[in-house]
Amino acid sequence: MLDISCVIFAGGRSSRMGEDKSLLSFGGFDTLAEFQLSRLSKIFKTVHISCKDKSKFDFKASFIEDIETDSVFAPTVGFVAVYEKLPQDSFFALSVDSPFISENEINQIIKNDTFDVDATIAKTISGIQPMCGIYHRSLKHKFIKMLKENRHKLGLLLKLSNTNFVEFKDEKQFLNLNHPHEYQEALKLL
Repeated sequence: MLDISCVIFAGGRSSRMGEDKSLLSFGGFDTLAEFQLSRLSKIFKTVHISCKDKSKFDFKASFIEDIETDSVFAPTVGFVAVYEKLPQDSFFALSVDSPFISENEINQIIKNDTFDVDATIAKTISGIQPMCGIYHRSLKHKFIKMLKENRHKLGLLLKLSNTNFVEFKDEKQFLNLNHPHEYQEALKLL
């Protein structure tokens, strides 16, 4: 099992899905969040769920609730909360809506991570996958500044930081469940 902590980000608005995607049933579990927690707990020693309000979930987990702002539904809020809560120098970030990223992709990212970078992030033909990779504490102050300035583009932050991008040729594992048709497609792939 991997020593680095994993944080599942489940605090988004889910506006394109039309309902909270972290609460969609998936893979025999009542919620996608619980599915992710179960499968990632077999890979990582420690798994946390970053969210706005843990009361929406009816299962036990280590939750990291977003800091003060209820109106912002961006990962930047969650990242600041994670940096405040976790003492480690780095953590593995994964979006709740990426259920097919396997231990193979995770291990490739970890293998390519070094202590002297700010982040090690997956990249596919379609571009950077900012919600799949390792974030180091060196980015904490940049996230705080982004939040204060109401800027939330993770891709720009990663391009302007010392980021190691790990290229993946196959994009199937990086399917995001943003729209109802993607959710239906994912259910067929199970």
